[in-house]
Amino acid sequence: MIDPNRWLTRDHRAHQRLAPHRRLVALLVYASLMLASTSLASAFSVGLDLQAVVWADAVLLGVFLVLVRLPLYWRAHLPVGRWRFVGVGEVIRLVGASVLGSIVVGGLAFTIPAFRAALGVMLLEIVLTVAFIGGVWISYRALFEYGRRISVPRVKSPGLSQAKHRRILVAGAGEAGRMIVHQLLRSRQSVTIVGFVDDDLTKLGTAIHGKAVLGSTEDLPTIVTTHAVDELLIAIPSTDPGRLRHIVEVCSEIDIEVRVLPGLDEVLRGKVTLNQVREIRIDDLLGRDPIQLELPELEAELRGKTVLITGAAGSIGSELARQIALHHPRELILLDQAESPLFFIERELVDRKSDTLIVPVLADILDREEIRRVFATWRPDRVFHAAAYKHVPMMECNVRQAVRNNVLGTWQVAELAGQWGAAKFVLISTDKAVRPSSVMGATKRWAELLVLAFARRYTDTDWHVVRFGNVLGSAGSVVPIFQRQIENGRPLTVTHKEMTRYFMTIPEAVQLVLQASLVPEACGNIAMLEMGEPVKILDLARSMIRLSGRTEGYDATIEITGMRPGEKLHEELVAPEESPEPTGIDKVMVLRNGDMGMALDEAEEMIRGLWSDVRGMDDDELRGWLLRVPGVVLEDGVVAGL
Repeated sequence: MIDPNRWLTRDHRAHQRLAPHRRLVALLVYASLMLASTSLASAFSVGLDLQAVVWADAVLLGVFLVLVRLPLYWRAHLPVGRWRFVGVGEVIRLVGASVLGSIVVGGLAFTIPAFRAALGVMLLEIVLTVAFIGGVWISYRALFEYGRRISVPRVKSPGLSQAKHRRILVAGAGEAGRMIVHQLLRSRQSVTIVGFVDDDLTKLGTAIHGKAVLGSTEDLPTIVTTHAVDELLIAIPSTDPGRLRHIVEVCSEIDIEVRVLPGLDEVLRGKVTLNQVREIRIDDLLGRDPIQLELPELEAELRGKTVLITGAAGSIGSELARQIALHHPRELILLDQAESPLFFIERELVDRKSDTLIVPVLADILDREEIRRVFATWRPDRVFHAAAYKHVPMMECNVRQAVRNNVLGTWQVAELAGQWGAAKFVLISTDKAVRPSSVMGATKRWAELLVLAFARRYTDTDWHVVRFGNVLGSAGSVVPIFQRQIENGRPLTVTHKEMTRYFMTIPEAVQLVLQASLVPEACGNIAMLEMGEPVKILDLARSMIRLSGRTEGYDATIEITGMRPGEKLHEELVAPEESPEPTGIDKVMVLRNGDMGMALDEAEEMIRGLWSDVRGMDDDELRGWLLRVPGVVLEDGVVAGL
């Protein structure tokens, strides 16, 4: 019995010897096939009567075709292309070069009396040459793929399940599906491709790489049962999150694993690989678009500047530091009072070995002398103020600290930025500042008003306020809380079954903050980030249960605990008195409000009084002071949460 591995070893050695001469070998093969095609076409023209063939004419025709076509083939890069990667483009160039060569040779037949070439022979020769060369390409590719399958050791792909053998169904019979099935068929993965499902009914019954489109995603239960499917691979990069959630729900009910391909930008760049196949993440189900971290306009804004970030060790502050560092500021001042997180973000940025000087400053924004020293030493051109206490229930219990940090701390940093001539100041705000019903929301609303007040005093500084909702994965946010509860086998706690929140990813939020800081019409106003549709927290909890491979009511439960002080059922991004207007940047709106003059004029006097009185005020007095913020939500005459 012939050992295929032994044969392939010999073939591999021969391939290694010929590889440096690939172009010469290709030209010799093409010349040989053209001569063979000419001879065969001449024989067909006389009914395969070899004695009737005028061999001198046939040979002369073949020589002329070789001499004319080989330069055309070279020009079309046919000898350069590697045969195992040929596609439609190479075939089109082959046909074009062959036809053009025949036209040239046909012209020679009219000018050289001794050279005779029948039209029928030349037409048939074109067909045979294209068929023979295409056949060589296909045969080579098939042999290569066969050799690869039986000779290359099995390798594990980090993206796919490592079970002994998997039967995979692909959702999406488009370009992404074609790419991933092609990769799977060429790989050493121990899988069987069952087929495709696609909601485009015109694709039903068609096939890609020999694998049929078996139905739509609505047919998943039947198809999975009939074909014993182990895993669904979702290859629909452009699908909306609602549709993706539906597919995940169906798969959880029929108990099969689900994995997904990367986003549409990867598919458009032709970079779909098996290593990119991964498990579904919660941000996939929320449907936020991918971002481009490096932008020319941000490069122009930040290169060579000194940038100060307060709260630089937090979720938003650290991502601000990462993205700003990409655009080559001269110095990046990282200010925070949390020592260990500040150490880690500093080391992360230093390890990038860029030309930016990274300066960690361990300080409290309420330490006026230390903050003044930072401004005097570094004279920052840009200030991003992300330092804030943000957890609503925590601030209900710590009113004094919320007021001191979020209100007085913001006032202090902003005033020093104006006094020391910072060119731009950007406040990171929150949707909880809209008609605030909590201590945290009220303090952030005050912070917004203070920054807008400084826009009137320090006119040499561009003052920006950027407001957005919740971010996925930030410390203490609902997603990591749910993850810990699932890991510990505890019930997922939801305060109200109808509660909704806006969500976006941290990188997207920071990217939009940076872009919003470039919008001229946002100067002296509040910029709002487009957050998409609000998400029900109960649905989010159920999705995370399904993604963890658990079943609600069996090995995971959800507990409705009741709303906490200060919480809203639904958050808002725009107050009734605010009017959103579009800007030149997608997903960034500017809020106009013509009725804020009195509040802005009064802000400084109120804050200076608070500075002197805050240490002697109890929680009730501080809550009363916060009631003076415009737009507080009242419930039966009582401030909710205040």
